[in-house]
Parts: sequence; C-alpha cells; structure tokens
Amino acid sequence: MSWLKNTIKYYLNPWLYRNQLAPAVGIQQRQLMQHYLVCQKNGQLPDIRTTGFKVFSQFEEDGILLYLFSVIGEGSKTFIEIGANDGINSNCSNLAIHFGWSGLFFEGDAKLIKRGRKFFSKLPTPYHPKPIYVQAIITRENINELISSNGLKEDMELLSIDIDGNDYWVWDAIEVIQPKVVVIETHTEFGIHNIVVPYDPTYMYPGKHPIYHGASVIAMNKLAIKKGYRLVAASDLGINQIFLRNDLAVNEIPAIDPASTLWHPQTIAGFKQFEAIKDWEYLEG
Repeated sequence: MSWLKNTIKYYLNPWLYRNQLAPAVGIQQRQLMQHYLVCQKNGQLPDIRTTGFKVFSQFEEDGILLYLFSVIGEGSKTFIEIGANDGINSNCSNLAIHFGWSGLFFEGDAKLIKRGRKFFSKLPTPYHPKPIYVQAIITRENINELISSNGLKEDMELLSIDIDGNDYWVWDAIEVIQPKVVVIETHTEFGIHNIVVPYDPTYMYPGKHPIYHGASVIAMNKLAIKKGYRLVAASDLGINQIFLRNDLAVNEIPAIDPASTLWHPQTIAGFKQFEAIKDWEYLEG
C-alpha cells in the first residue's frame, strides 16, 4: 500500500500540514510580533537565543526569523531560498504562508518542484502571491544571472542557502542582491577550524565523503564579515547560521562568537567525524 500512501501524500499535502496551516498559527505569530515591538519600544528585547521555534523550518529558524523581522521590519517581504527542496519544509515557507511574503525557490529536482507547486496551488489564500520555483543546479558562475533574470535585485529581505555543497562559494559570488538576513548551512563537524572545502562546480552530494563539502562556522563568519554582515544567531545544533546586515539594529541585536554556536552535546560529539578527513585538502576562510 506504499503507492497509496505516496499518492495521498502528493495530492493532499495541505491536509497533511493542516496543523501548521491553521489560521491560529498565523494569528499567534502576529501576536508574538506585536509583543516584540512593545519590547523593542521599551528597550527590553528578549535574548535571541530564546526565540526559536519550528513551523515549517528544519530546526528553530522560523522563530528566530520572526524575531528578526519584528525588530527590523518586514520591508518588501521578499525571499530567495537556494536549495529549497519542495519549498514546504523550508526557512521561507512560514513567511510565505502566514505573512504573505513572495520570492524564489531554487531547486534542481523537478519532482520536488512539482510537489511544491502543487502544495502552494492548494492554499486558500488567493490574495497572497505564490512563490516562484526555478529549476537549476546552482553554481557561483550562474547564481547572479539566475537571480537577476527572475526579478529580484539589490535590497531584499531574506536569503537562505542550503545546497549541501558549495554554499560558501555561492554566497561569496552573489553580488546582485544585498539581503538583510542570510541563513546558511555550515559544517559543525569542522569544529573551530577555519576551513573551506575547495570549490567544485560539478559537486553533487555526498561526493567523496558525506561531510567533505562546505565550510566551518569560523570560515563562514569570516566571509560574512567581508560581505558586511554579523552573526546574530544559529539553530541549536549550530548547523544553520543566521547573519544580519551590519546597517540594521546595531544596538539591539549584537554579534555573537561563532564558536558559541557549537555548544550542543550532539554537535560536540559530531567533531569526531572530522578525524577521517582531517588531512584532506582545505582552504582558509
């Protein structure tokens, strides 16, 4: 009966996510946003480490992003997610569904894109724009043209990168947008080493080894500083690092030490995985 289960999952995606899609979820988040605004006005903003929660994101990114955009404002309500999978369980779908954001989902798998389009086509919010799906294998050579040709440029709100490979090199190459917030995957297994796996435009996960790709949190932080951002938060496991552009909320949301995001016992235990590839080729961030 697995075929029936898969068929139901494909055609009734919104029903399967009925709890996350409930109007009460959006209402509660808007109430929380108003609470943050009151806290901001009174100079009593909570510690960002206490704000995380999951609606559609992989970890606690939904809550952290709600907090950040409460403080800095939603602006144009635009996003780009690179390596979006089906766009349902993503860092941007909560904002699209409950806050009316619009943007681009880049994904290389046509089946995942078909599933995501079906999901968003069934949502009963005709006044909200539907996200645009773009099928592409992302490289540092094509990313700027792909963004520009799909209508987003310069000052926009949120960029999320999770492509299990050249994440560092793709963000390094992006020039046509200056997002206010960037969420990007790192390799916590690299610990506090300042290392980046060399760029390979043909890389496809898992490659030669499932953790031999990407960059450490230290290297990614150095790239962020070069691009005009500061690290302000991370998921509890430290995998997804969250950066804020330096011209925003300078006195309200301070920078944090990237090493401080590697506190979770599961993350610390993962350092052992680096031993098998510690002598492979790396670059400094």
